[in-house]
Amino acid sequence: MEKRQKVRFIFDYLQKLFPDPQTELNYSNPFQLILAVVLSAQTTDKQVNKVTDILFKKIKSPEDIIKLWQTQLTESIKSIWLYKWKAKNIFVLSQIMLSQHYISSFEKSRSKKLKNIFDKYWYYIADQIKELQKLPGVGEKTAKVVSHVLYGSKVIAVDTHVHRISNRLGLVKTNMPEQTSKLLEKVVPNKYKDFSHHALVLFWRYYCTARKPKCDECELKKVCRYYKELSK
Repeated sequence: MEKRQKVRFIFDYLQKLFPDPQTELNYSNPFQLILAVVLSAQTTDKQVNKVTDILFKKIKSPEDIIKLWQTQLTESIKSIWLYKWKAKNIFVLSQIMLSQHYISSFEKSRSKKLKNIFDKYWYYIADQIKELQKLPGVGEKTAKVVSHVLYGSKVIAVDTHVHRISNRLGLVKTNMPEQTSKLLEKVVPNKYKDFSHHALVLFWRYYCTARKPKCDECELKKVCRYYKELSK
């Protein structure tokens, strides 16, 4: 099976498994989405949700973070890996979002979705990957998740799990998540990019797990590099 056919076969199957894949991080507004994704670095969604289920009852906006103060924020997320570093980044991130310089940089934007967020929530969130990455604690993966979810960007966020599953399946052959992200965005057709990130995450989480992948019940074993190696 040639590469294009293989890619279509994989994502058609993933779409059948997950018709409408969504992040399993809990959030109710754009600012909470950024916080949840920042907190999820090297931490499970399950653990993040335990923390944010309590935290998000009082945190709805950047102003709420400033009112909480960094010491209280640190205490609120201390069960999360790298909590001190993440608390500092979230606090500074919130200060930046409230700064006049940050606000004025988007006031003349032509992005309707960006303006819609401001009209509803009274804060701006950048709609460009490079602009999002200027915020503390927001790396490429976080920026791509936020840009994709909020603005429908045709990008594929790659964390460690998506990196591993993409190499297992043979979609790419790379050493680093950043390399995987760039290659996936080249080989995956636009029609699949709306769901590809979340579908790959869920496929890793519930089917192609690290220790006991469910190869026997998976249709992708026909094209899977990992399964072929196991079968040798």
